Amino acid sequence: MSPGTKVPERALAVYAHPDDPEISCGGTLARWADAGCEVSVLITTRGEKGTSDPDADLDALAALRRTETAAAAAVLGVARTFHLDHGDGELTDSPALVGEIVRVVRTVQPDVVLCPDPTAAFFGNAYFNHRDHRATGWATLDAVAPAAGNPHYFPEHRREGLDVHVVREVLCSGTLEPDTWIDIEATLERKIDALFCHASQLTETGDWFREFLRSSAEDAGRVAGVRFAEAFRRLDLGA
Repeated sequence: MSPGTKVPERALAVYAHPDDPEISCGGTLARWADAGCEVSVLITTRGEKGTSDPDADLDALAALRRTETAAAAAVLGVARTFHLDHGDGELTDSPALVGEIVRVVRTVQPDVVLCPDPTAAFFGNAYFNHRDHRATGWATLDAVAPAAGNPHYFPEHRREGLDVHVVREVLCSGTLEPDTWIDIEATLERKIDALFCHASQLTETGDWFREFLRSSAEDAGRVAGVRFAEAFRRLDLGA
């Protein structure tokens, strides 16, 4: 069991939907940003299907979710956000998606990448992981190693001035096999405030959801021996 990881100089969080980084690793991102880390976030979908209203203007919702992403990033201290704008629910772990993520990795040059654990599919008998989470997780892992660090993957990037980059560490969130916990006692409330910037997705939540987030962080913290934590599966790529 590891109690955490050192604060990186640069970190990139890659997630499927506009509110995923906040709920998955918002406390960690805020903690690292406070410590001087340059934090970037990449969202792979537009999130335009995040409504049950059959008459909703999906382009307007996608635009709103970008605005919400920017507001949440400001709360967490995120330096840059990137959007790939794929259709919500339509992601596949394709060479094209891998290439898009590689481009951002080579642009940001992160020491640590955070992403969903794509192997976590079934959570009990009442929930299974969204396909966009799984596809984003697999594509991110494929992008990190070997693609981003190998000049023979997507060589057009080098012609555009983007050199290869080797990522040192990956933290997978939403995992069934956690082995690393980040202490977020100092940033839990900012994680929650950032998540609530996504007001279009939290129309019927109220205080009970805030308490659920605190309780979840408390459960993770209990395992790690701290008050509040976020749990990850850590990959040490030995770079």
